Amino acid sequence: MRWIIAVSLAGFAALAAAGDVGEIKVMRGSAHIERGAQRLPAAVGMPVQQADKVVTGADGSVGITFADNSLLSIGPDSTLAIDRYVFDSTTHAGHFDSTLSRGSVAVISGKMVKQSPESMKIRTPSSIMGVRGTEFVVKVDEPKK
Repeated sequence: MRWIIAVSLAGFAALAAAGDVGEIKVMRGSAHIERGAQRLPAAVGMPVQQADKVVTGADGSVGITFADNSLLSIGPDSTLAIDRYVFDSTTHAGHFDSTLSRGSVAVISGKMVKQSPESMKIRTPSSIMGVRGTEFVVKVDEPKK
């Protein structure tokens, strides 16, 4: 009976973590995660999920490591949405689509892009960038008035 309960609880934990695609490894200043209708304060060790939006304040920055070992560093005054993240740890196949609506992000791509260079895309208000290299920076300037 105890074994069945332990297995059930382990399965429950795996389901709860199934939506996690990465983890905040570094954070400075003000930042939060918008997850559905929730606004969660960002913290080191916090999991990130597909459909999360990472928002940093004027003094904020967030470093995230994803399941394929991609590293994203989101700069101050930035908003980055994780639109789609799918990764097969056996084949390294997957898709990583995100939208940078303001601010900056520096990326070191992981196993997914090494396997399939077209698997990562970052949208901005004026373009869609298909990633082919391993290290790059994207910056969205405020529109001129």
